[in-house]
Amino acid sequence: MRRCVERGLLLAALIFSTVANAAEGSALDEKEALRASQAVIGSSVADHALLDRDGRPLRLSSYRGKPLLVSFIYTGCFQVCPTQTRALHEAVKGLGSVFGTHQFNVASIGFNQPFDSPTAMRAFAAQQRIDDPNWAFLSPPSATVDALTRNFGFRYQATPAGFDHLLGVTIVDAEGRIHSQVYGDRLTAQQLGEPLRQLLGAAPLSRQVRLEDLIERVRILCTVYDPDTGAYRYDTKLIFEIAGGLTFFISVGVYLLLDLLRRRRTTRLHAAHS
Repeated sequence: MRRCVERGLLLAALIFSTVANAAEGSALDEKEALRASQAVIGSSVADHALLDRDGRPLRLSSYRGKPLLVSFIYTGCFQVCPTQTRALHEAVKGLGSVFGTHQFNVASIGFNQPFDSPTAMRAFAAQQRIDDPNWAFLSPPSATVDALTRNFGFRYQATPAGFDHLLGVTIVDAEGRIHSQVYGDRLTAQQLGEPLRQLLGAAPLSRQVRLEDLIERVRILCTVYDPDTGAYRYDTKLIFEIAGGLTFFISVGVYLLLDLLRRRRTTRLHAAHS
């Protein structure tokens, strides 16, 4: 996790969505944007009201219960935001193939209001060929954009070319708290996978624990990133270690149970002969 943050901090110092030279004094304050982004880690996300790409109302509280990946974009961007979104889509597909798309959600939020309307967000999603059931393209009301972006630690600055802003994804945990910020214009499954695996692996089990829930938890914990393939895979060595450990504890439990039964039987026999 620390390596991801450190790498992200370095990337953040260099990566902005500047398409052309901005007028002097209108560029985003890099240090302040990075400070604001890091400052919100650990804070809770407010229950902001937005509209989905079909114009239906949606509140951020509806995402509670699963991790949420949030990316801020503006649909008038013709290069950086589309490139970042396509890279995020590839990363999400890689994460979905291992963790399962039902385990987390993704939201792209258009901050340039009123231009990033549901219609514009729907067109943007279609242009990027994204129609994943766990991925929403959202439009906040113009009056709440400032509060929403500050809540996520997202800073942007209008320029003659469009907007300057940090490129990356905010990872929100299942309780609605900001877990981490991952920076970069071409995010990979490796960068997003580690914090997501941490959240999924540490999520509390329900009171009525089912066998499939335990199997799913073990499956998530046994995934590792393979740099040779650029994707996550199962760590068979770790699986065998866990299986060996479970076998040991089960064997010890059976032995103790049999020993207890033997002792009770011996006690009853002694009592019967006395």
